[in-house]
Amino acid sequence: MRTRQGKPNPSGQLRQSQLLSTYGPGAMLDLPKQSGIVGGLEFWKPAGRLVHEERLQAKVCALLKRPYLELRAPPTEDLNDADPFAGVRVWRFPQWFVASYERHFGEKEQWRTRPLVHWRQLVRGRYIADNKKAFSVVPIRFVQACINGHLSDINWREFVHQGGQPCQMPLWLDERGTSGDFAEIFVRCECKQSRSLATALPSEDLKHPLGLCNGDRPWLGPNSNEKCRGPDSGPHANRLLIRSATNAYFAQTLSVIHIPDADDGLRKAVDQVWEDSLQYVEKKEQLKYELKKAKVHALLENIPADKVWSEIQRRKSGNAATEKSIKELELETFLSQPEELGQDVPSLDFFARSLPLSGFRDPIMKTVERLVLVHRLREVVTQVGFTRYESIGTDIDGELSLDVRVADLADDLKWVPTVENFGEGFFLAFKRDLVDQWAERAAVKERTEQLAAGFDVWKKRHPGSKVTFPGPRYVMLHSLSHMLMTAVALECGYGQSAIRERIYVGDAGYGLLILTGGSGAEGTLGGLVQAGRRVDRHLRAALEHGKLCSNDPVCAQHRPDDVFEERFLHGAACHGCMFIAEPSCERFNSYLDRALVVPTVDGADMAFFAERE
Repeated sequence: MRTRQGKPNPSGQLRQSQLLSTYGPGAMLDLPKQSGIVGGLEFWKPAGRLVHEERLQAKVCALLKRPYLELRAPPTEDLNDADPFAGVRVWRFPQWFVASYERHFGEKEQWRTRPLVHWRQLVRGRYIADNKKAFSVVPIRFVQACINGHLSDINWREFVHQGGQPCQMPLWLDERGTSGDFAEIFVRCECKQSRSLATALPSEDLKHPLGLCNGDRPWLGPNSNEKCRGPDSGPHANRLLIRSATNAYFAQTLSVIHIPDADDGLRKAVDQVWEDSLQYVEKKEQLKYELKKAKVHALLENIPADKVWSEIQRRKSGNAATEKSIKELELETFLSQPEELGQDVPSLDFFARSLPLSGFRDPIMKTVERLVLVHRLREVVTQVGFTRYESIGTDIDGELSLDVRVADLADDLKWVPTVENFGEGFFLAFKRDLVDQWAERAAVKERTEQLAAGFDVWKKRHPGSKVTFPGPRYVMLHSLSHMLMTAVALECGYGQSAIRERIYVGDAGYGLLILTGGSGAEGTLGGLVQAGRRVDRHLRAALEHGKLCSNDPVCAQHRPDDVFEERFLHGAACHGCMFIAEPSCERFNSYLDRALVVPTVDGADMAFFAERE
């Protein structure tokens, strides 16, 4: 945060480049001396370079119902102090603070009370007590929000006076205990009015204790309110929100794996001069002059001008195929590729080679249809919005549905923040007929009904969610992927949290991609490709480890619809066996059941690998 003339400035600059890949517009974060909310895209200046990935761009435009949107990287250039508005602006939020000036009271003075003050009451960012001493302040932990993503400070004066006429006497935050429970935290006015924070939670007597949402969007700057629309066309109710809670911000992202085609070299060359030169070409005659420029000529001298002109026309017409889902095209590419796909050239983004299965002797490999070693890949990830309280994930095809409204990234959206990850991995496809036969077993159908029953209970508790049950094939492959990642991480040279998954279940077949990636060379060290060459050993180890959990028999005998355990999206899965770091899992550790993969202490009839030892 920057300050001017000793007064708190409502905006500041986020200078840590590593935060740009973690916090998008509307995310709250704690800075060393302040807290803030990351500004909307209008306040990301200068916008980063263009990222070219037509398949993803077409999906984003269709999803957000825009004719054209650019994919751009976040600003990463070194910021110049001469330009106070360069970089990513962070607005001060919240504007209520708790002073470090404490008074103790109660039995043995175990309870404490501290002043609750607005930032306008501060002097040079500090609280001045009655004894004229200055004390530091910290932002209050509690704010209010609605499920549309709107966010605002709680009006503490109205809250403590419970709708009555608020006075202007000093406010205090009393903590009458040591547990931090809402029932032990009180907001008190010196007029002797006091109210527990527990009453900010909805109850049968008071459905909307914090009132109705005003549509505040502080990340888009002052006066950026909009009308909040709920299911009955009226505003949603405000809900109490802890700033640092995990449900305060869910970025909604889409990602694709770059798939090369015959013109991949041409398109990559045009990418490098598109923004500076070729995007302004309107006639074929203009292209002749552009091709004479040194940079353009160096990149395109071996490519016929007619091909370059056709590529320019194709881009400007916006003809990018969108009829296939994101994962469908990737799955078809991996399943139908020749021995090699792409070129083993460092300047290109994709190179994969099929590995013959004849070299494997383990019977477990008889279930595998194809093994592809992906020596080089490029994953492009873009953010299209965000939600609070409830996350919206992609479906099993990699598509994102915005039936539930997400909060805006900008007032006038012209581009979306995009990150490129370069890495490696291996793809494993399983024989379709074997998977289909397994799914038709009576034991598997019975287990599917149990998993679906748990999902139905979860759905009733999340009525706004549009998620559908993914089916037994997805749950089985997803569970196997977690087992395999855990086994591979022991030898591949990458930490387990650096390895990720993509599960493919579609008409073309069934498979999984184990990958890693980063913005630099960290994701191209070759460890996963080597693990793919020994996938039979890793697969065998994964299945052996999955048979027994340290929490068995409780884990193996868990029923998804058990309302007491409240683990509705899990079968035989827990922290002792199946859960991994959430960034590594495409479903946030949901839809897991090792009983569909291997025999457990509760039975073996439903396991895909039960008869393939």
